[in-house]
Amino acid sequence: MTVGGGLLRSAWDTSAVWPHLWGMVAELSTQGTIPATTVADAVAGDAMAFARIVRAHHDDMIRVCHLICGDPELAQDAAQAAWPIAWQKLASLRDPDKLRPWLVSIAANEARQMLRRLHRDRVVPIEVADIRSDHTDPAWRSSDDELVSAIRRLPEEDRTLIALRYVSGFDASEIAPILGLSPSGVRTRLSRVVARLRQEVDR
Repeated sequence: MTVGGGLLRSAWDTSAVWPHLWGMVAELSTQGTIPATTVADAVAGDAMAFARIVRAHHDDMIRVCHLICGDPELAQDAAQAAWPIAWQKLASLRDPDKLRPWLVSIAANEARQMLRRLHRDRVVPIEVADIRSDHTDPAWRSSDDELVSAIRRLPEEDRTLIALRYVSGFDASEIAPILGLSPSGVRTRLSRVVARLRQEVDR
């Protein structure tokens, strides 16, 4: 199904609907991938369907924002700021299977913009528990305080890359449009960042 191409976008009154979404989210349980029908319902203006999307992806968006920002409160703000944008632009999502990377890209962009507005390229300490991931790499020891410190010293763009790859588990083709790079450029940059982290942790 092509969402946005085959469905008319409703004129949503986000100011009226948005305050009620958090209450809906608290009452929902979502397991697995959000089906295309739920995305289509949300595009049509179904606030409950959108609340299911929020329930499924909000925590993941916070984790990515936290690694980018290094500040749990700022990460919460960035993730929450991303949702009204997603609500307004959901009809532009042409492939429901890409919902998760699309949402995370919005949240990551909000986190980066907040950092820039606050002139905060150096961040506060990151809680190790918040950056753990099922995705492993020989250099990726999330329980290692030295690694966390090394990540904290990375530029914002590199922290974003690490968050997208190792927290959200996106591949190069999913990361590329978020960072404005080619997939090969993502792989090259990631290789350099991981090598830098290895070097800093092992020395």
